[in-house]
Parts: sequence; C-alpha cells; structure tokens
Amino acid sequence: KKIYANGKIIDVTGSGYETKGDFLLNNKKISPDGIGLLLKIGALNNDASINDNNLIGDPTEAALIVSAAKAGIDNVSMQKKYPREGEIPFSSERKIMTTFHNIDGENMAYTKGAPEVILGMCTSIHENGRTIKLTEEKKKEILEANREFANGALRVLGFACKTVMDKARAEKALTFVGLQGMIDPARPEVGEAIKKCKKAGIKVIMITGDHEITAKAIGKEIGIEGKSVTGAEIDAMEEKDFEKEAEDIAIYARVNPEHKIKIVDALKKKGHIVAMTGDGVNDAPALKKADIGIGMGITGTDVAKESSAMILTDDNFASIVNAIEEGRIIFENIKIFIKYLLIGNFAGILAIFIAIIMGLPLPLLALQILWFNLVTETIPSIALTKEPPEKNIMIKKPRKAGEMFIARGDVKEMILSGAVITIGVLGIFYYSLKANGWAFGQIMDINNMPPYYFYATTMAFTTLVLFQLFNVYNTKSPNGSIFFEEIFNNKWLLFAVTISVILQLIVIYTPLSEFFKTVPLTMIDWIYVILVSSTVLIVVEIYKFAVIKVKPELDN
Repeated sequence: KKIYANGKIIDVTGSGYETKGDFLLNNKKISPDGIGLLLKIGALNNDASINDNNLIGDPTEAALIVSAAKAGIDNVSMQKKYPREGEIPFSSERKIMTTFHNIDGENMAYTKGAPEVILGMCTSIHENGRTIKLTEEKKKEILEANREFANGALRVLGFACKTVMDKARAEKALTFVGLQGMIDPARPEVGEAIKKCKKAGIKVIMITGDHEITAKAIGKEIGIEGKSVTGAEIDAMEEKDFEKEAEDIAIYARVNPEHKIKIVDALKKKGHIVAMTGDGVNDAPALKKADIGIGMGITGTDVAKESSAMILTDDNFASIVNAIEEGRIIFENIKIFIKYLLIGNFAGILAIFIAIIMGLPLPLLALQILWFNLVTETIPSIALTKEPPEKNIMIKKPRKAGEMFIARGDVKEMILSGAVITIGVLGIFYYSLKANGWAFGQIMDINNMPPYYFYATTMAFTTLVLFQLFNVYNTKSPNGSIFFEEIFNNKWLLFAVTISVILQLIVIYTPLSEFFKTVPLTMIDWIYVILVSSTVLIVVEIYKFAVIKVKPELDN
C-alpha cells in the first residue's frame, strides 16, 4: 500500500494479488524507475510464488512480488536471470533474511526484515541513485515513516543491500534502500467473532511478530484493545512479574517462539484453559504446550499440524468461535438428554421402592416399565438432541475446568422433578385403588389380582408417561422458563411427544392391552391423569422463578 524510498512516501494502488496498479506521489502517477532497486530486492529475496492469483508461500512475500510486478519486474524471470547463490534464512529471533545473487557480475547481498533491525545494520543509504552516509537525522526520518505506516495497520519491511566479498560479513555495514508497507486486513467476520468471545467470557490475545504499533492498530480495528508488550520487554521481566501481568496483556508484538511458550505457561498457571493457534515449525512447542493447539490447515506446516490437537481447515479465526458455539450447544443437549432420562428412571424406581416399603401393591408392572424406558421415554430424549441453541449460549461464562458434568443446581432440580413425579404416580395409584374399595393393608393374591388393580396400574403407568412428556419441556429449558422461550421451536420434539402419546393410546385401547395388562380409561380418568402429570411443569417453573430467578431473555 505504501513505499518509503528516496526520502519520499509513495502510495501503491491495487488490491489483493492483482498485478495491476500504479505508484502515486502526492496523488500523481509517477514512474517506478526510481524505486526499481527496492522492488528488485523484494522480488529476489523471496520464497513465495503466485499462479493465477493463487498464492504459494507466505502472504507477506507475495505482496512484494505483486508490488514488483506493478513496476514490470517479473519475479520468475528475475529468479532465472539472477538465481540465488546462497542465503542466511529468516528466523523469529533474527527477524531478517539475506539472499546472495550475482547481479551483472557483481556479488550482491539483498536483505529484508524488521525495519528497526535492518536500520541498525546500515551505515549508508541509497537515495536517488546515489549511496550516501546514513545520518542520525535520516534514521529519525525513516523511523518516523515506519511509525506512520505502522499506525495505519501496515506490516512494514525494511530493505537493504551490499556488495559482498565475504558472506560471513554480509549483514554488516549495509546500505539502506527503503520500506514497503503492506496491509494484511482482518477478515470481515473477525470483529464480530471477537465480540462473541467477549460476551462468552473468552479472552482473545494477539501474538505477532509485527511491530507493536502495527499490532495495536490492527487490534483496535478488530476489537482487541488493552496493554501491549514486546518480546524484548518480556525478556526484561522476572518470571514471577510476567506471570502476574500476563492476564492483563492483550497484545504481544515482536515475539519469538520462546515467548509463546512463556505466555502459555503463565496463563495456565493462572488456571486458564489456553488455546493457541500457529502455522510454522517454530510454533510447534507452544501448540503442544497449550491445552488446545490449533494448527492452520492451509498455511500450516506438517510439524505444526502434527503438534496440534485440532486443525483449522479454512485458517479463519471465526471458525474457532463457531466451533466453540457448536460445542456448547452439543454439551447442553447431551446434558439435558441425560437429565431427562435420569429423572424418569429415578422417579419410576423410587415409586416402586416406596410402594414396597409402604406395603402397597406394585404400581407398575415389569412390561410397563420396559415399555416406558424403551419407547415412550426414549423417543423424546432422542428429539432433545436436536434442540435448537439457547439465545444466550454465547453469553454464558465458560465452565470451570473441575466443574461436574451435572452441576449442583441441576441435581436439585432433578430431585425436585423426580419427587413430584414419584408422589404423583403413587398418589393416583393409591387413589385408584381406594376408589374401588381397596383398604390399606389389604393383601392381594398375586395369581388372582382383582380387575381394579389393573385399572390402578394403568392410571399410574399413564400418569408416569405423561409426567415425562410434560417434564421434557422443563428439561429443554434448563436455564430459563418455557414461557419466555419458543415452546414449539423443536419440531422433532413436538413429533416425538405426539408419537409417544399415540403409542400410549395404542397399548391402552388396542389388543396390545392384553400384553401390558392395561384397561381402557374414561374421559374423567384422563382429566385426572393430565391434571396430576402437569404438576411437574408447574412446580419446576415456580422453582425456576423463586430459586433460579429466571427472567425473559432480551435481544442484544
């Protein structure tokens, strides 16, 4: 986007990897001849390539190929004409890279890297075709241009060259040539993804090799603001001091792989679950050290992918946030699925247990219990796994690492629901026996049970089934009232409840009743059954209002 050369700032038009664009000085088109050496260094000191707008290699280096191409300098032709005769590779610690070329019979070293590092190695400057001494005043001018580029969220590289006789001294007494500032824009969805993270209690930290000013400018643009430090400042801190401050730092700039490990360590010691992204070989230790290492699927090296717990196939930060949201949805659905099944089974077992202790006949027959567990309870529970996400799923704070799967509050609600169902089933069973002349303590002949006993078990059996069908709506809204949510937003659950009711009618009013020992119920019986079984919905809703203090969800 911008170039500093010959003491001037030049704008570069065009976008992406399109090789069409102009060079503007004070908004007027100029010839690129005066900056040819700068663009030539960028094209030759380069490991990337572009084929039909498809990038192979590092995007930063690809931007240098594009800027050179806009001046008519073809990267491929240049590499063939002036092949690389050696190199001193880039590293996160050095922050520079040097390549060696024979340029028209002269052995040249071309160097690119962090501007402040490059500038520290230079003793002269190439300006308007001449090489002159690099003065302190000129250094200040260059650093000011670098700062201006960085404030505009540009990633800035410095370029230098030297005629070499001894490759061992190639990076000393260099000639400064200029700066190139390229934009690495955040994807449009990243800002919204970071907002989601903040609401969800997830802190996003930027760790970059870019200049601190650039990092802060990009951070501000996407919503990551706060204290920033550089790798050099981390090195200057005592380990204990850094661990104290790590939680408050939002942006780390000019860091190397060792710093990433320190950051992960410090955050883990504070009890945080740390997910670290990375793509390079040097990122592998930090990816392995983090609780969740996330390798880049497109630009990531094989080493980074192997060291990661998961691989991001589209290299998009927003996909990580979407995965967290999906994970929370799955977790909540599994939890309500288990809660629902436990409540029904707990209530059924407890009803039989209490009946035995009290000297009552068994309220449920073996085949009825089997039918309840395998059919009328299982179908709605499967439908619960299709439950749409809660509106506040990404507003909740993350669960603590040691938190139980079923929290204490959930256990209380489960006990309350189970108790209501147990009392209701036993109550309607006892009432049905009593209404037909049975007296408490009366012993029945197990081989010759009176007809009213089967009427009572049918009432208890049907009440238990309907209890669970009402309870499924309590369970589907674990953190809120069903009156504040869409009751029928899960079409699968509505279908499952309907099927369960139909199946219950089948075992009562068809020849299957012979196997299940059920008898037909009258309209009055159904009114009693529905009134009793609906109490679980009423009681739990009152509990939610009084204890959990649920409120209507407001749109954010």
